[in-house]
Amino acid sequence: MNGLTGTVANLYNVFEPDLKITVAKGKYFDADDKLISEIKNIDGIKVISRTLSDKALLKNGDKQTLVTIKGVDENFSKVAEIETSVEDGVYGLNDPQKKNILLGRGIANQLQVNIREFVNELSIFSPVKGKSGSLNPDDNFNQVYCTPTGVFSLNDEFDFQFAFVNLETAKKVFDEPNKVSAIEVLCEKGKYEDVQIVLQEKLGDKFLVKNRYQLNDVLFKTLETEKLATFIILAFILIIATFNIIGALTMLIIEKRKDIKTLHSMGASTAFIRNIFMREGFLITGIGAVIGLLIGLLVCWLQMQFHLVKFGDEFIIPYYPIDIQVKDFIWIFGLIMLIGFFAALYPVRVFTKMDLVH
Repeated sequence: MNGLTGTVANLYNVFEPDLKITVAKGKYFDADDKLISEIKNIDGIKVISRTLSDKALLKNGDKQTLVTIKGVDENFSKVAEIETSVEDGVYGLNDPQKKNILLGRGIANQLQVNIREFVNELSIFSPVKGKSGSLNPDDNFNQVYCTPTGVFSLNDEFDFQFAFVNLETAKKVFDEPNKVSAIEVLCEKGKYEDVQIVLQEKLGDKFLVKNRYQLNDVLFKTLETEKLATFIILAFILIIATFNIIGALTMLIIEKRKDIKTLHSMGASTAFIRNIFMREGFLITGIGAVIGLLIGLLVCWLQMQFHLVKFGDEFIIPYYPIDIQVKDFIWIFGLIMLIGFFAALYPVRVFTKMDLVH
């Protein structure tokens, strides 16, 4: 489950920044030099990018589709790893003077755009802001022509939804010359949580500051819930397996009845005798846990090195992802020892008491 969570997080790293600043009410806001300067002065921030996004109609001849057009400035490729997902053509959005567009693979297929061949300019349509008194429907829409320069591919959620243009083009499409929909921030490694707190305090309630996990909280909470459910199911399996410990200790106590009585007669206390068998239970549990964890570590290493469990071609990744985390080994070992303790406690207390009474 760690591998799946990490894979999903890496996929969203392509599009989502460390932190995203949006307005609490409304869609757009002024990102003037004063606001940008205040954000830049916060310790831990490396790069800031202004973006402007909204729905628009994209047309190629008689083919058309509704997409989310996201206008990005020259810093966006530093904030997000969008360039790594470009599989055909080039990124081509760093020059604000050129009206280029980067399409998702799904959108390119819908519009029948092939970057490797001659490509017509695509038309972007967006409603004109405010009321229009013209009887001509064309006057009610902003229309901008863009040249496709590349196609990115990640998954259907993004490939069929997003198209990227530079920020100046987006301002013309959405008729917003001075406003943006978000400020996206790249932080120094491991500092995004501290930066998020400082940013929210500085910007106040008018703005929302979210990290990439909060931007997709439903998805990541679902993954964490699945991981917890898997852990609980395996814990029940361990509880069933502990009946072996109960049986082994019970047989050992029955076998050593004479020795127990002899030790008791020689002055050994009840607690001392019980402690002997409790240590036996811990040895059984501990050795089994260590061997099991080592085997599990070996299986994980083999999967990471040789990709024994493979997926089909329709999946984003060709093999099952593995991410080894020390905390999981600690949790598993602790759970096994806790279950082993309670499994040993019952037979030791019950059967030694019977032998010592009689």
